Amino acid sequence: QVRLVESGGGLVQAGGSLRLSCVISGSIFNIERMAWYRQAPGKQRELVALITSGGNTNYTDSVKGRFTISRGSAKSAYLQMDSLKSEDTAVYYCNGRLNLQTYWGQGTQVTVSS
Repeated sequence: QVRLVESGGGLVQAGGSLRLSCVISGSIFNIERMAWYRQAPGKQRELVALITSGGNTNYTDSVKGRFTISRGSAKSAYLQMDSLKSEDTAVYYCNGRLNLQTYWGQGTQVTVSS
């Protein structure tokens, strides 16, 4: 059974940094892409950043230059978040297109105080 588990969320002051981690458990034979989404209260879930198996990355405009997505080992992904703003407050979800299926983590709360 494939599972994605996020960690690294928390409370941080505006201008600070956090690093989110996503660890994949279970048997994986194919990783097409990994991504981070977020959902703020009362808003739809939005794509924040993604990284393909070839290492290509893409970011939503509001985080360009501040966030960096990366892959660690074959079964992990990270989101480095710098210069955090209050509008970055949300639940952040790891997403993976793995074994020709889409998987989600349970989410980790990020709260940025102004």
